[in-house]
Amino acid sequence: MNVAEGSRVRGNDWGVLDAPEPGLYTPRRTVSIVVPAFRADATLPYTLAALAAQSYPAHLLEVVVVDDDDGPPLDLPELRPENTRVIGAPTSWGRANACRSGAAVAEGEVIHWLDADMVPSHAQVAHQMRWHHTIDHAVVLGHKLFLDPTDLSPVPEVHAAVLDHRLEELFAGRWVDTHEWVEKIWRRTDDLKTAGFRAFHVHVGATASVGRDLYADAGGMDDALRLGEDVELGYRLALKGAVFVAERRATSWHLGRSSLMKHQQQIQRYNAPFIAQRVPDFRKFRQDGGRSYRVPYIEVVVDTDGHGWEQVKYTVDGVLRARPADLRCLLVGRWSELREERRDPLQDALLELRLLREEYREDHRVALVEKPERTAFPAQFRLQLPVGWRPGESTLARLTHEMQRRAQGLRSVSLPDGQVVRLEHTAAVERALRVRREGEDLDDALEAVSGTWWSEGAEEGFRHHADTSSPARTVPPSPARPNADGPSDPPRRIAARLRSSLRKH
Repeated sequence: MNVAEGSRVRGNDWGVLDAPEPGLYTPRRTVSIVVPAFRADATLPYTLAALAAQSYPAHLLEVVVVDDDDGPPLDLPELRPENTRVIGAPTSWGRANACRSGAAVAEGEVIHWLDADMVPSHAQVAHQMRWHHTIDHAVVLGHKLFLDPTDLSPVPEVHAAVLDHRLEELFAGRWVDTHEWVEKIWRRTDDLKTAGFRAFHVHVGATASVGRDLYADAGGMDDALRLGEDVELGYRLALKGAVFVAERRATSWHLGRSSLMKHQQQIQRYNAPFIAQRVPDFRKFRQDGGRSYRVPYIEVVVDTDGHGWEQVKYTVDGVLRARPADLRCLLVGRWSELREERRDPLQDALLELRLLREEYREDHRVALVEKPERTAFPAQFRLQLPVGWRPGESTLARLTHEMQRRAQGLRSVSLPDGQVVRLEHTAAVERALRVRREGEDLDDALEAVSGTWWSEGAEEGFRHHADTSSPARTVPPSPARPNADGPSDPPRRIAARLRSSLRKH
């Protein structure tokens, strides 16, 4: 699917998109509705009956019910969409595994999660899909209401009410509740338009949809998780450049209160260590006491080519002493050329590399790589740091905090020797890579989706190895500070050369 001119969303301001209204566009994209089902005999018939009454064309819609129960095989009711099948969850158990199993066999271009106790409104799928006809990196979040399930009308009556747009009338007089914490964030951020790269915090999978290519690019559902799988997947989707759309008209009714409503404190306690390992954005779960985690907050890239052991060590040791501690340092070098044949140790042509390898080979926060990946995914930030410079103890913590608060995608720092420090937000870089035009510089695309900001090394606390006896702020200012409101050719060329040098290794 080609990205349209109007799809260059800045931050998460999806309001700039011109999505067609249901009935005013020709549906062409296929959708697979994946329904994880565990002990859902009483509620699944309502879900399938409502899906059989959708306005979205039946030939473009399939339903994959994933039987996650250890009991007898699940029987599908007669009242269901014509293209419905049931599969088992063969590899493990739990909702995340069921969702992953369903997505693995789904044939649609879009995957739409819907729990087996949900009753979607007549145009729920159509409202979801209109955004997927607009951009290929949308994650659409529907509006969920919670309904008293006692003495519910028979399934055929609910089906008829969905067809006739009478669900609200049918459910009148019952208590109706909402996900108040979700609603609060939606209200505070103008339905996520001002949420920046943190919109994924309200990724609730029971009503979400995502393009299958974006889903696969993010790595799919983590089936090792038993709870918290939605927000963890949302984090990875965000880092792959997703735009999170809050679609209030894609309404579904949840039959009864959710598990989170019933057991909020216990679930949050259970999730804390699992989310801490995987989602660095939740800083409250990570204590900055020198610990490392499965997914680092910052990936620091240092190109060792042409530099001595002492200079590189000055830079890397400074990084490892900095806050936050949950970072990983990639040392880029020709490590595969190191051999163990007989040689004069002091005349070794690769002596500096050999010393560096020995210096950091046992440090779990340092990795020796020939070439870094295209982006820092799944780390939240990437810092490209020239050899001979190091950040102040609080520099990285302060800069990343500012970038998070202002939804900044790129922060460039001019150094007095003409080099540039680049701090990139992975979500912004991935978005820019998705939407940049042929021949367009990456930084220009970053400017369009998140903005770019410049500052000077002395202001930010970066110090040079030749100036270790002086305070950080005594480093002379850069002679040519770029304009923060637009591109500045000399520093931009320097930054481009830095990126190019990293790509050559």
